[in-house]
Amino acid sequence: MATINQKIVLASRPVGMVSESNFRLVEEEVRELNEGEVLFRAQYLSVDPYMRGRMNDTKSYADPVGIGEVMTGEIIGPVESSKNPRYKEGDIVAGRVGWQKYAISDGKGLRKIKPSSVPISTSLGVLGMPGLTAYFGLLDVCQAKEGDTVVVSGAAGAVGSVVGQIAKIKGCRVVGIAGSDDKLNWITEELGFDAGINYKTSENITEELKNHCPQGVNCYFDNVGGPITDAVFPLLALNSHIAICGQISMYNSEKGEKGPRLLWNLIVKRATIQGFLVFDYFDRFSEAMPELTEWVASGKIKYRENVIDGLENAPRAFIGLFKGENTGKQLVRIS
Repeated sequence: MATINQKIVLASRPVGMVSESNFRLVEEEVRELNEGEVLFRAQYLSVDPYMRGRMNDTKSYADPVGIGEVMTGEIIGPVESSKNPRYKEGDIVAGRVGWQKYAISDGKGLRKIKPSSVPISTSLGVLGMPGLTAYFGLLDVCQAKEGDTVVVSGAAGAVGSVVGQIAKIKGCRVVGIAGSDDKLNWITEELGFDAGINYKTSENITEELKNHCPQGVNCYFDNVGGPITDAVFPLLALNSHIAICGQISMYNSEKGEKGPRLLWNLIVKRATIQGFLVFDYFDRFSEAMPELTEWVASGKIKYRENVIDGLENAPRAFIGLFKGENTGKQLVRIS
């Protein structure tokens, strides 16, 4: 019998907040493999905020998803069949091949996942793109060092939660900003953050930060942008560093933002602000992975996965990212 693939394609471009109507589930027969190709089956799909920008028909660091094309994203699972000598049936691989149950690849860009004591799903989270983003964003872009005060927005997310824990490993004081008391309890009581601020209930984020950061902010890891970032800028320490990883607060905005308005703080404090993409560090992934793996295996880095079952529910899982429904890494379990 023919193998039937299911995939989620972009049905329409969102205006403002993304909705489930912007996606469509389609089915198609999996074709026969050509020489050099490999077929693998998705067990897990990663959904991430950056995907929202790929839904717009605008120029960015990557081409937009076309109408009717499979949504971009990374999946992980076993090889079902192979005509590629680098991969054999049963190998676990991860690849950025989109929201679908089965994928055919020529092998380029696939990652072979070595068996380990941690679940394979971690290769899409703490031991995948989010973990690597945290590692290089904090240590290379922010240049965090022992004794620094580090502030992280989106602190209970897949990236932010790892940023804070690496900062603690390196001897920093860490303050996280998140959107619920449950999230603050997780990052302070379980992950070891020194303090946390609930931006949804805080009357004055800057004043609260001032109490937690009496010597100022040496490193700000920004995942959200908007008013939260505005609140951090007045507290920057001399020669501080800001890593711009994401701007999730603005991804669904229909109107342009007013800023940047507070850049004079960078002059006063001689601060450095830098946007970055984790793929800029591709040649150094092998440097980071042994440390990240050791930290996870030893319990120095803890993680949480929020899992929703069924490829058909991927749009709902994705939309939940913008409503703050996830704590830790958001995954979709496909099979």
